[in-house]
Amino acid sequence: MTDKLLKEYVYYLKVTRNLAKNTLSSYRSDISDYLAFMADNYRVTAIEKITRTYAQNYLAKMKRDGLAVRSIQRKLSAIKSFHRYALGEGLAPTNVIATLKQPKGAKTLPVVMNRDETERLIAAAKQGGGRLALRNLALVELAYGSGLRVSELLALRTADLHLNTGVVHVLGKGGKERIVPLGEQSVAALRTYLVDARPLSHPAAKEGVFVNRSGTRLSRVGFYKIIRKLAVVAGIEKPVSPHTLRHSFATDMLANGADLRAVQELLGHEDVLTTEIYTHISQTRLRDAYESAHPRALKNEKGNDQ
Repeated sequence: MTDKLLKEYVYYLKVTRNLAKNTLSSYRSDISDYLAFMADNYRVTAIEKITRTYAQNYLAKMKRDGLAVRSIQRKLSAIKSFHRYALGEGLAPTNVIATLKQPKGAKTLPVVMNRDETERLIAAAKQGGGRLALRNLALVELAYGSGLRVSELLALRTADLHLNTGVVHVLGKGGKERIVPLGEQSVAALRTYLVDARPLSHPAAKEGVFVNRSGTRLSRVGFYKIIRKLAVVAGIEKPVSPHTLRHSFATDMLANGADLRAVQELLGHEDVLTTEIYTHISQTRLRDAYESAHPRALKNEKGNDQ
């Protein structure tokens, strides 16, 4: 019964959510392990027979086995999704693990740049001249100006850019489409790149917007190397990567009063909880600014608060 249900569920994920093969494989493996535990320990072979206590014991087993918190969180998310599916299909009367809490791990905030570092990175991209410099500037302006994922940015086709109306058509995770606005600086950098630099590249990239020296689509590794080189030129010591530009975009939006739901939509996050991490970064920035500038927050040279 559970084997058939698992196959049907994976097919459902493939059709309705258009998940990548590796993601589908992870879901199948995580849920298969969960069902095997139920069969081996409680002789349960029907999902409606699984109890909250059984699920809690499986969670405890994963902890005893020494699995990393992130791994447990991922597996539990897959299992919860499976139970929601079973409830929706009428295969279980209730979702017994709906309120089962995820284990908490140490929160690690993503690396972001402050406004000065961002401006220095953009200035570094402008140096040198030539078509590669124009490409690099367009890359940085678009990545920071619109907060696209690396995969989204590198997959862009020229037809996805609508510079006259100031928007870009993005194909995000799971094949979900969204329209993201472009800032004036992004539009200007993209237009200059597409007119003065992109046509000089080898036509092998066809519709690809961002290309390497050979004219083929720029790779993730290539993008990473570009950003790291620019960070060195800009004198930025923190570990900057292409993802840093997306993180900085979200943090600056929230710090300047943008609505959390609007930022969620711009980033293409399914769950607003994913977006909320950037509010923590904004709060950390405010605290740092306060402690470094306000006389009532500063300690005297001896370390006393007198």
